[in-house]
Amino acid sequence: MIYDITHVTTYSYEAPVAAARCALRLLPRDDAGQRVVFGRIDITPSPHDWRERVDFYGNRVAEAQLDAPHVKLGIAMSARVRVERAAPPAEASTPPWETVRAEALETPSLGPDAPAHFIFPSRLAPLYAPATAYARESFPPGRPMLAGAVELMRRIHRDFLYDPNATHVAMPLAQAFDKRSGVCQDFTHIMIAALRGLGLPATYVSGYIRTIPAPGAAKLEGADASHAWISVWCGREFGWLGVDPTNAILAMNDHVVIARGRDYADVSPIDGVIFAAGKQKLDVRVSVTPIEEAA
Repeated sequence: MIYDITHVTTYSYEAPVAAARCALRLLPRDDAGQRVVFGRIDITPSPHDWRERVDFYGNRVAEAQLDAPHVKLGIAMSARVRVERAAPPAEASTPPWETVRAEALETPSLGPDAPAHFIFPSRLAPLYAPATAYARESFPPGRPMLAGAVELMRRIHRDFLYDPNATHVAMPLAQAFDKRSGVCQDFTHIMIAALRGLGLPATYVSGYIRTIPAPGAAKLEGADASHAWISVWCGREFGWLGVDPTNAILAMNDHVVIARGRDYADVSPIDGVIFAAGKQKLDVRVSVTPIEEAA
């Protein structure tokens, strides 16, 4: 599948902003089964300084500095991405989860994809005993790794209510877990923390998911949104496999990866500092449009 993606963010300020510095993780990355045809970011007003780099985890980061006063900041990302992922392995063919846990601890690599970086708790995905106990029900002795991860994914989808008003970006994981509600970011952090509580590596993945409208209904511009899911390590042979607890599906050709990290703090689309006073208004519009089936 080939997608055209736009992500337009507009900040409107009550008072002029004297200066701003931004770190943008909006450009898609080349990834397993995913290749970027093109991608660009346009900023209005034009930044005084612009730099691009790749961080430790392989994410594309653009850094902008604006020194001219402004009352509105527009950030527009446009990209074309080809997604053609291999079919996932049979759940029963993956090793027992205890074997995966042992292999993760024994791996000699400290490269960006090494499971060692994703075993331990992180700031936004800390260990939480009730979440670990919740995960343990899906991992009885000897269960294949992917089978356990899929069942845990489906239980989160069943037991937790998707409610955009239930949580906010700064809400601790424990509160979201206890409320049994939230959004994709919350469900992703909960599943990561639950797996890490068992010693199993899991990464946070940010990106987009294709929205398929109901039969007979037209797809609305801007109806899509940023999305989040996890990758779980299934041992040396199978590596990382994407699992989406919000939708109870594996991450396949409907998912487009932007960034990977330990939790949301590693992959936040836009962060930075502004020098200003007063309120600000945020508007975000995302469109993920399939233009061609992959050959």
